[in-house]
Amino acid sequence: MRPPTPDHDEEYLLDYFAQGQQVMRDLRAAQDAIRQVEGVAASKDGLIEAAADGEGGLTRLHIDPRAMRLGESALAREVAAVLRAAQEDAARKAQEIADAAESAAALPQPLDETFVRGRVEQVARDLLQ
Repeated sequence: MRPPTPDHDEEYLLDYFAQGQQVMRDLRAAQDAIRQVEGVAASKDGLIEAAADGEGGLTRLHIDPRAMRLGESALAREVAAVLRAAQEDAARKAQEIADAAESAAALPQPLDETFVRGRVEQVARDLLQ
């Protein structure tokens, strides 16, 4: 978006403000989408299943009773691996949403002091004419 001519400043600022509002709506939608993320994983034998949310919190863990045959330490390793895989899946999905939101959240460059100075000088010239 190019800086406007003095006759179109109001329209430019209204458009700029509307773009900012849209970016905020898009970011809120991305936050909501991340809250809905569910990463899932299962052990190779399917006896252990887990799910995690977009923030990495455990939301579901199912251990088939047959998994008890693995023994305490092997079961612990399998559960930890499945939990970690579910969290990694959720993190990957959340990152995809965040990356898409970041690339979509592009505002035009803010108006700098040269823009304002130019407008003040234009007003001064107009007053002196």
